[in-house]
Amino acid sequence: MPNTVNSDVLIAGGGLAGLVTALEALRAGKSVALVDRDTPERLGGLALWAFGGMALIDTPLQRRMGIIDSPELALQDWLRFGELDPGDAWPMAWAHHYVERSRTHVHDWLIQQGLTFMPAVNWVERGRFGDGNRVPRYHVLWGTSKALIQRLVDALHEAAPGGRLQLYHQHRILGLDHQAGTVSGAVAINNNTGEEVHFRAPAVVLAMGGINGSHNECRANWPADRPRPASMLNGAHPFADGKLHHWAGKHLGARITHAGEMWNYAAGFPHPYPHFSGHGLSTIPCKSALWLNHRGERIGPEPLVTGFDTHWLCQRVAEQEKPWTWHLLNRRIALKEFAISGAEHNARIRDKQFPRFLKELLLGNKPLVNQMQKESRHFLVDDTLNGLANKMNALTRSLDIDSATLQATANAFDANFSKGNRLNNDPQIRMIRHARQWGPDRLRTCRPAPLQNPGAGPFIAIHMQLTTRKSLGGLRTDLQSRVLGSDDQPISGLYCVGEAAGFGGGGCNGKRSLEGTFLPGCILTARAAAQSIVSGR
Repeated sequence: MPNTVNSDVLIAGGGLAGLVTALEALRAGKSVALVDRDTPERLGGLALWAFGGMALIDTPLQRRMGIIDSPELALQDWLRFGELDPGDAWPMAWAHHYVERSRTHVHDWLIQQGLTFMPAVNWVERGRFGDGNRVPRYHVLWGTSKALIQRLVDALHEAAPGGRLQLYHQHRILGLDHQAGTVSGAVAINNNTGEEVHFRAPAVVLAMGGINGSHNECRANWPADRPRPASMLNGAHPFADGKLHHWAGKHLGARITHAGEMWNYAAGFPHPYPHFSGHGLSTIPCKSALWLNHRGERIGPEPLVTGFDTHWLCQRVAEQEKPWTWHLLNRRIALKEFAISGAEHNARIRDKQFPRFLKELLLGNKPLVNQMQKESRHFLVDDTLNGLANKMNALTRSLDIDSATLQATANAFDANFSKGNRLNNDPQIRMIRHARQWGPDRLRTCRPAPLQNPGAGPFIAIHMQLTTRKSLGGLRTDLQSRVLGSDDQPISGLYCVGEAAGFGGGGCNGKRSLEGTFLPGCILTARAAAQSIVSGR
């Protein structure tokens, strides 16, 4: 006989959105069965590895830093930068919901859980033409989002006396039980034993993440009018494969919308110790590095500089002749600017070591630079550009890089400084100077200088590839996180939260994000689902 589990709420997926939904339901007195495909130590999904950046609006920290922000200003930025269609009702509604509630329902809620933010607001996704974030909004959790997950897991157990929480690790949901348009449970399989488990619950919450963990899905949904590289790294998770999305569409009439919209990263390289096949690390590209094509020529005429428009960067990288690019820099730049996104490679923030974080911020992050030089064959170092060119060719098993071309590229950039620092007219230098006007960016961005300055070496070349990350599309939902059918009416008993729902409505970010909207989107959609379930609506 199959094992049968009964609960008030069944949650498919143990990432951030699933955990928040479970916690809110438990605190309201509901019993919860949470089914997750991964191992117990990986409960929390991608959020366990994430950096913890959040786009929050009109917060006390913004006010302390003299930043004047409002939901109205944020909404204008959101709709313009994301290019949302005003007739796309549910994504539009979720965009309004986010900007109106990010402070109370995310920021204040996190503070109530005992979490804190770092004492600075960063300015990301400004837009190439000032059409992105017009003010800084990017708040970083102290302890990274790993601290958030650890706190939520602890809170789950605190909120579940009497066995009201049942956790099923390494179980995969195969399909949902439904009758006459009403969902009433699911069937899952134990990945270790092959045992089938039947779950019974009047409310089922899909929290299984996006679809970009599957390269087949990613490629199948790639917009036909946008360039696509021949190969990509995986910065998502192979379990985020879209299978439950398609099941809900086929059997229940749920609608997958905006599947071609993705939040990928333009500058990643293979994880030296991959957690899964094709695992890529995403760098926070150095603003002062020269971004080169496979021949060692600077990509232009508009140079590629991070912090302004990630969506545009990805398209420029994807259109290159070969599926990789190079970042050319020196050790001076690397020490101040080189960073890798996520908790794993930001130990000082993750482990809340503020004095050591401050030291590395001021004196340079030597441990990370030295670590990558030692561990990654994609992080090349040499005292001369000629030697670096030879190493670049050896890595790609080609003769693409001509040392004379690489030297000419560096010389052309350095010529900007031939008449001192007041007569530079390079667009990348202008963008760097604009970024350095904001204090937190000035601390992490070098003052413009020649690449070949004496004492700034050795030279570094980083072999970069486009890396998949988040799905901006997903199952269409209303503001109660109820999954909508083909008639745009709720499917009784079925909810969807987090990335599985495109962070709200099936695609509330539109074509591009203001960055940092993903973790809060998981929290907002999860809290909306829990409130709806508890209230019986």
